[in-house]
Amino acid sequence: MKQVLEFLGAIAFLQGAVGLIHEFTDWDIGLIQRLDFLDGYEIYASIAQLVLSIALFAVAESLKSG
Repeated sequence: MKQVLEFLGAIAFLQGAVGLIHEFTDWDIGLIQRLDFLDGYEIYASIAQLVLSIALFAVAESLKSG
């Protein structure tokens, strides 16, 4: 379970970082920009994904490895 949470945290972190990069450089990358219902809220969604990734890493760290 710990490895699954770490994997999901890494994916959320990458998507959040890519979303912020997209907003500031206008590169056409990332998943958040392709979701129509987030139109106009991409920066907030990217920050929320970064916070989610930190929470997932914290939960994964709190689990026992064995």
